[in-house]
Amino acid sequence: MKKWNKVVLSATAVLSLTTLLTACGNKKDSSNGGKTVVSMYMPGDKPKNYSAMIKRANKELAKKYPNVQLSMKFIGWGDYQQKYNVMVTSGDKYDLAFAQNYAVNAQKGAYADMTDLIKKYAPKAYKGVDPAYWKGVKVNGKIYGFPVNGNVYANNAITFNKAYLDKYNIKPDNIKTYADATSAMAKFHAAKPNVAAFAIGQGFKASPRHMDFLLGNGLPFAVDSTGKSSKVFNAYDQPEMQSILKTLHGWYQKGYIPKDAATSTTQYNLQDNTWFSRQETQGPFDYGDTALENASGGKKMVSYAITDSLKSAAQAQVAIWSISKTSQHKKEAMEVLNALNTDPKLLNNITWGLEGQQWHFTDKAKGKIKTTSKYQPGYFIGAWMMGNNDLLYTQNTLSQKKIDQRKESIKKAKEANDLGFIPDTTQYKTEVTNCSNVMSKYLDILNTGTADPVPTIKKMDKELKTAGYDKIQAGLQKQYDKFLAQK
Repeated sequence: MKKWNKVVLSATAVLSLTTLLTACGNKKDSSNGGKTVVSMYMPGDKPKNYSAMIKRANKELAKKYPNVQLSMKFIGWGDYQQKYNVMVTSGDKYDLAFAQNYAVNAQKGAYADMTDLIKKYAPKAYKGVDPAYWKGVKVNGKIYGFPVNGNVYANNAITFNKAYLDKYNIKPDNIKTYADATSAMAKFHAAKPNVAAFAIGQGFKASPRHMDFLLGNGLPFAVDSTGKSSKVFNAYDQPEMQSILKTLHGWYQKGYIPKDAATSTTQYNLQDNTWFSRQETQGPFDYGDTALENASGGKKMVSYAITDSLKSAAQAQVAIWSISKTSQHKKEAMEVLNALNTDPKLLNNITWGLEGQQWHFTDKAKGKIKTTSKYQPGYFIGAWMMGNNDLLYTQNTLSQKKIDQRKESIKKAKEANDLGFIPDTTQYKTEVTNCSNVMSKYLDILNTGTADPVPTIKKMDKELKTAGYDKIQAGLQKQYDKFLAQK
């Protein structure tokens, strides 16, 4: 297991980081053949075959954009959020970055307005993206981020390690809620008490079946995504959420959840047997557990959905590429995004690894491939965060029926009632900050089951009220009512 250590950046460190990012982010010189180098910052570890991968990517990119060169910059998942915030607040001249807290940063003016750039330099790429994404990323009618066209709807699911299910003859029932998984957790914990039955840690968020969090799941403001109610409410006051938290608290008390979950940054790697179950998000492009199994190097898993399937703002904003407002290469950055969303060869040699090494064609005309023994974690970048997933090649083991079902399911999926609603919090920024500070004290202990939910929520609500919860709720309600009236 891997552990990440949190780093508190001093003013000197911030300055050093900013200088580093600026220095390596924007250049056009003779060493690059006079090409414009577009920097692309993303979370994750640098692929082991990066040199070969980027060389092949730039060779393909040059066919359409001979004067553009791509340079990917990787920051570990544990550090990305913090370092990204430094990039944004310092006004660094990066070109592309995998956006965090998209709507808030867009409202702050941190990103370049892409609306006209897309029309001029990426019209084909724009048309290839499901319209629900564009509804979900527009801020005050403008586009500040290019979404990855992939799982426009998704379920949160409880995923089981099949090796352990088989070894201990555990057969989960048709799980639809957290509580439904209790029996399986109990059986596994009795057999293997030193392995996490439900592998979660700091930052984990419980998932109600059909709630959307208007300001992100770090704040309690939510709506019913099905439209049965138009009220903006505190998710933690709802019977469903409290029932989930009671279940998690029971699991914690019985040892199914690690005792240090609220503070732990332990990474339970998919490919390892350090976990029995976990929470995963799955959508149509995952083809059930296929994507998870690919990412783990072939480990078998079994998943049960515990939330509804709706095209939502949350899904629309899962993976977004932004261009810095201060970027000196906005045109070239948009050209890179256009290529990643229109060029199958470019995209697939990043997301599957390299042709001839990690995979080879079995039917090139149909885009069918077979992975090799070299297709392992660390030799590709997840498709969910790169480009249009409609362009992805499919494994020869995946039937055309499953592909057709995926396409049909996307067409039939309904939109969440709040899709397209992006609140403006500029009038109560202080209250949002105050409520965020309150929630930071309670989120991890509640969501990991560490604390008894009912008395803890009562205490939290009292502090939220003092912090300005009512003002924010009233403001959000007014905006949401107006949004619904104009739909």
